[in-house]
Formats: sequence, structure tokens, C-alpha cells
Amino acid sequence: MARDLRLPELGENVHKADILSVLVEPGQRVEKDQPILEIGTDKATIEVPSEFSGVVLEVLVAPGTQAKVGQVVLRLEEEAAPAQVASASVPTEAPSPPPAAEPAPPAVEPPPARTQAPVAAPGATPGSPAVAGPVVAARCQLPASGMAWECQGVWSPRTEPDAGSARRVVPASPSVRRIARELGLDITEVQGTGPRGRIQVPDLMAHNRKKLEAASRRPTGLAAALEAPELPDFTRWGEVERQEMDGVRRATARGMSRAWNQIPHVTQFDQADVTELEILRRRYADRVRQAGGKLTMTAILLKVLASALKTFPQFNASLDIAGEAVLYKKYFHLGVAVDTERGLMVPVVRDVDQKNLVRISVDLAEMAEKARARKLRPEDMQGACMTITNLGGIGGTAFTPIVNWPEVAILGLSRTRVEPTWIDGAFQPRTVLPLSLSYDHRLIDGADGARFLRWVCEALENPFQLLLEG
Repeated sequence: MARDLRLPELGENVHKADILSVLVEPGQRVEKDQPILEIGTDKATIEVPSEFSGVVLEVLVAPGTQAKVGQVVLRLEEEAAPAQVASASVPTEAPSPPPAAEPAPPAVEPPPARTQAPVAAPGATPGSPAVAGPVVAARCQLPASGMAWECQGVWSPRTEPDAGSARRVVPASPSVRRIARELGLDITEVQGTGPRGRIQVPDLMAHNRKKLEAASRRPTGLAAALEAPELPDFTRWGEVERQEMDGVRRATARGMSRAWNQIPHVTQFDQADVTELEILRRRYADRVRQAGGKLTMTAILLKVLASALKTFPQFNASLDIAGEAVLYKKYFHLGVAVDTERGLMVPVVRDVDQKNLVRISVDLAEMAEKARARKLRPEDMQGACMTITNLGGIGGTAFTPIVNWPEVAILGLSRTRVEPTWIDGAFQPRTVLPLSLSYDHRLIDGADGARFLRWVCEALENPFQLLLEG
């Protein structure tokens, strides 16, 4: 029996996926749960398994295309159950060939925006050109004061300008043209509702009102700066190669724009003396490696941050601006930024407060490997309370990480360095770790940010503090 395999649900707000590769071909036998496709979403790369065993009849998607959730991607000839196979000795009619595969249904596109058929302008004579869009009657009156027209309930239609004409000729009386000049309106942009499209005073008032409303809705400040302006034609100055963004880059661009637009960032800088901690880290590195992990400064900081979030609960929270509330989380899941060939991925290590350093190191190594191998699932990158990003392996002395909304803080690590430090009357070489803490200033005050980062530094400088304070 022919069975359809459809693209399964991929997570919250994920409606389609890029087909990265097809792992089977027509005529091939597949087992249940065997990967048949490799797909990519804005958040992860996923292998899609087969729901049952059988022989591939038809592959309905191709690498480089997109498929929607629920779309048929493959057809299989499902194998008969064992009981049916055992009864094959009973004379039966010759098996019929498998039904011809139906063509793949077209991808379902969202319905087009609803538009209203062209209608004649009020008062138009037979044969007058129609105008597009609904027409709502205007109620206007001229007060005794003179020129201050009052119009209510006006929503004027708009016609297209004449093809090939930079400025169309519009019918309007001299007095209407004078009012347009006084209002600062370009009369060629006004849609007339009079006979044969003649522009009248209510049309001017309606057009002016629409312009004022549009101006009031126009974003200002940071929001306006984030609007994408039209790019110049770079080919005027030389050769240009255009490459479309992949899913990860699209997700990163959207997420960073949203975070920068919504969160007023403050970044606090400090440095921790990790001389003694580095000695301990190297001493126990082999033991952690034997368990399958790697004892890195990031792994140690995960444990430190879990304790810090318990001490400073406002960092383990999210803001509900619409509801005017703060949501304090009672769990401690931490995201770790991982640099991959596809871009930045942020897998989440869960319940860090309940794990020892060995377990944290192993979990972190497994998540980083899954990220680089493009095996992360969407749920592997959800639910973090705070994020760590480490650029120490590349270099730099400090940077300003962007908070990963809806979190309220992110901690950045730069490269450790040896500096001379004045101790007990003499300079001594000490290993210092630069730290950069960015936080949401709507919830976290500057003093709280400084205290939080200093607490982290002291925990790194005095590891016994974690045993004392948890």
C-alpha cells in the first residue's frame, strides 16, 4: 500500500524548512526511523526519519527547495505485516501493481490580500474611469472662521498615475489648488472623488489626514534607524556578487534586530584573576577528558553563573512589558554561543545548578559537537535563562555582546592574558580573564550589574566561595 510521508511539525512558529539533502532514492528500501531527509530551519538542521518501513516509490522534493509543514515529501510502498506474508501460500489473485504516484501538491501559499474591485467615484458620469479601493463618504463643513475645514470619516480611494507620465494632470479648480498649496500638499498625489475624478476640498482634507496619520505611525529614533533603506546600485562602481541569506543568518539578523530594538543595553566590564583557577583547571583536565568532556573556562563559568542567578534573581527573569510584570524563573538553563560554519548557534545546557563540573563539561561538549555537525533540534536551543559567549579563542580584550531576547543578560569572555599585578609590595605575574556583561537596563540597574559581575569575578578568584554560598 502506498503511503505518503509528510514534513512533520518542526517547532513553535516554524512553518517551512529548506531541503538540504535527500538521503534516499526511488527503489531503495528504508527502515522505520531511518533518516530520509536533512532539512534546515531558521534555528537548526534536522534529520527527518521515516515513519514506517517500505520501498521508496517517489521523492517529491529536491535539495535547494523549500517545503511546508504537512507537505508530502516522499511516497513509500509500505511492507505487508508478517501475518499477511505467511498467508501468501493461499492461492490469490495476482497482486496489482502499485497505484501510480500522484503529482506533488503545490505548496500552499497564503491567500492574497483582499482587494475591492474598482468602483466608480461618487457622482461620476457613465463612462468615467473607475477608481480602485473602497470609498467612504466624507462629511465636511466650513466653519465660520473660514479656511479650517473639518472632515470626518474620510478614506479616499487612490488611482494609479498615468503610465509613462512623471506628473499626471489632475482636474481641480483654482481655489482647490490654492488650498492644496497652503496645506503643503502635492495635488498630483490626491485622489479626486468628484465627477470624472475632479479633486474637491474634502479630498484634500482626507489626503492631508492620511499623511498626518502615517507620520504619527512612522517609527522614530532607534526604530527608524533599524528600518532597511533602499540600497544604492553598487554595480555602478564595480562587480557585485549577490548571495541569499541562509536560514541561520536570517534568524540571526531578525533576532539581533529585535533585541537591539527592544532592549536598552548597558555593558559592564571587569576582569577576574584566574591564576589559581587555571592551575586547578589544568590539574583536573585529564579526569574530565576521560569522562568525555573538556574542562574549559566556559564550562566553569556555567557552574558559576547558575549560582550567581540564584543570588541575583532579577538576572534570571524576563520582562512582560505588555502585562507590566516580571517573570522570575525557578530553573537554571544556560545558553552557550557556538561558532559554526553556518553561523552562530546557541544550544542550551539544562539544569546547570543540579550538575557537577564533569557532567556540565560533557553536556557542553556534546551540544557543541551537535551544533557543528548540524544535528541540533529546535528544542535544543530554547528555554535559556542567560547566555555565555566566549571569544577568547580568537582574541580581543573586550566586546559588547547583545542580549538574547527574551533573556535580560549575557556574559562575554575574552582571551586571558598575563599581567603584572602589585601584590604585597611587588609586581607579580597574574592571569586575568576579561569579562563583559550586557544587560537590560529596564530591569537591571547599573549598580546591580556591577555587583553581579563582581560576584562572578570573586567566585572565579576564590572557588571555595561556591562551596560556601552554593
